Amino acid sequence: MRNELRDRTGRLVRLESEPATEADASEAIAAGLVLTRRIEQLRISLPLPASETPLLTRAFLPGQDDEAFLRVNNRAFAWHPDQSGLTLAQLADRISEPWFDPQGFLLHEVNGELAGFCWTKIHPATDRERELGEIYVIAVDPDFHGSGLGRALTVAGLAYLAAQPVTVGMLHVEHDNTAAVSLYRDLGFSHHDAHSWWALPDGDAS
Repeated sequence: MRNELRDRTGRLVRLESEPATEADASEAIAAGLVLTRRIEQLRISLPLPASETPLLTRAFLPGQDDEAFLRVNNRAFAWHPDQSGLTLAQLADRISEPWFDPQGFLLHEVNGELAGFCWTKIHPATDRERELGEIYVIAVDPDFHGSGLGRALTVAGLAYLAAQPVTVGMLHVEHDNTAAVSLYRDLGFSHHDAHSWWALPDGDAS
């Protein structure tokens, strides 16, 4: 997928590409564009080594856990351009998708309070791609940051996917979310491709 915008003179002023290539980056730089967003797709072979012990979780219960999920999601993703401000109606839309499986929507509670979640998704095999298990959304409530729950929830999600069984796990992460990228790299994830956006620098409309 590639989308571009040019001005009246034909000058490239905006470019979006997935998967982004070196040629895309070179063209953007030559046009004076700057990278405004890059979402990395990372992949990992499953199952994980036995040394990674999954966290105790339970399945999401639609209609019962909605509000708790939204509270944690919207606190954790207050900064995110796509995942912030999620509503009950938007959650209902996702739950109604044919791929939704509450058993793969893992919740971890501390003293009866939702502390974090790992929502997984399985992509069926196609002619061009093997079956993939995705960590679709994962978050830890800010009150529990620094407790190691991010890694533990990732491991729990990957363990669930491996038990389906799926042999390749994947996720998407903002390239400048350094803490998350470092965590995933440490677990063994590697770069697969990226979705990138370039635009003119702020104030440059010439």
